[in-house]
Amino acid sequence: MQTTPNLRPSPIAGTWYEGDPESLKRNIDAYMDNAELPELPGEVIGVIAPHAGHRYSGPVAGYAFAALRAQTLRQAQGGAPNLVAVISPMHHAYPQPLITSSHDAYATPLGTIPIDKPAMDALNTVLQTDPGVGLSPVPRDPEHSLEIELPFLQRALASDFKLLPVMVRAQDPGISQGLGKALASVLRDKNYLLVASTDLSHFYDQGTANKLDREMLRQIEAFSPEGIFEAERTGKGFACGHAAVAAVLWASKELGADTIKLLNYATSGDVTGDYSGVVGYGAAAILKQH
Repeated sequence: MQTTPNLRPSPIAGTWYEGDPESLKRNIDAYMDNAELPELPGEVIGVIAPHAGHRYSGPVAGYAFAALRAQTLRQAQGGAPNLVAVISPMHHAYPQPLITSSHDAYATPLGTIPIDKPAMDALNTVLQTDPGVGLSPVPRDPEHSLEIELPFLQRALASDFKLLPVMVRAQDPGISQGLGKALASVLRDKNYLLVASTDLSHFYDQGTANKLDREMLRQIEAFSPEGIFEAERTGKGFACGHAAVAAVLWASKELGADTIKLLNYATSGDVTGDYSGVVGYGAAAILKQH
């Protein structure tokens, strides 16, 4: 007898993004179709994408996922990615430093995405050794920043894939670096992609936000996870997912990536016309040159 999978239900479909599957497909495809990508030398092994409601950050996120779509359409079926590690912040007050879902799959209006339990167990084992902090599975988490990327992945990738979801609560360089190294260890021999989910500065006026975001994006393009933490510590730049992005950069370095290409930047003010208190959004591709 077939059993119903233990699904994490979506707490944000219909509010943060379209709940109707056909409308959601049209919107996401339009965001990707409208992205004007630069030349991307090498293999895209990961992206950095924003995570606000699709109405606000979807046009920027479209650039990141268009880069993935363009690459996966070129790949032979056997080489298409089948495991995607999505690393996001955890905005809610969980006490655990690294959190994952206790469910078997995520549900979105576009279908279900199974969680790769063996990969998750392997990641947890490595993390317990270094940095000594394992993954804490939780049920029915309310976090939007990981889920918001999933419908984009469902439209961008040419084949089915499994998910390795990690939500980072600890804003600690040691834990972030340990997570990055552990991810590289688990992903190295697989057909993988990395997704780092972050927004940039929050609720500054447009001019201030542009200055702060320019510095954070400069550190990201410099491929400097240390610089990301330094920008945050000194107040020169902000990103709610800075620890998640740094972990993905550390993982990408371990996996042989050598270039990060900024693809697009905008703020919520560019959508709403209200520039008095904006949120910054950036999209970037992580490249491994052969």
